[in-house]
Amino acid sequence: MTAFEPKLDDDCIFCKIIKGDIPSYTVYEDDMVKAFLDISQGTPGHTLVIPKTHVPDIFAYDTDLASAVFARIPKIARAVKASDDKIIGMNIVNNNGSVAYQSVFHSHFHLIPRYSDKDDFRMIFKDNSKNYDETDYTKLQNAIKTHLTD
Repeated sequence: MTAFEPKLDDDCIFCKIIKGDIPSYTVYEDDMVKAFLDISQGTPGHTLVIPKTHVPDIFAYDTDLASAVFARIPKIARAVKASDDKIIGMNIVNNNGSVAYQSVFHSHFHLIPRYSDKDDFRMIFKDNSKNYDETDYTKLQNAIKTHLTD
């Protein structure tokens, strides 16, 4: 990988956190990522992991940035889990686009510790399999093959 040259957006709240213009409870930082407590604390220890360059969403990652960021997420997740014996699971969530509930348009990953199935965090997946047929499957499969060979 070539030398990392971060690009920051002066109007982005997460870029301001990276620069130190806005305080945060940083739990981990290196040359590629910063991990800090989410201000909302969906559950205790709810941590955000962000690349230290402005990238709006997952669709804007290049291979090098993806490799660097994704390699760190399991390590940070294990450390968060090790911080409290009461953590028995973790949701790792990445929202992309307004329709997917992305509210800050600097890519970020939520590490949400789970203490029980009654800890006020919920994700609901509705069964839409009846609306998906062989044509949809083939279209998706072809698109993935095309994009992975580019």
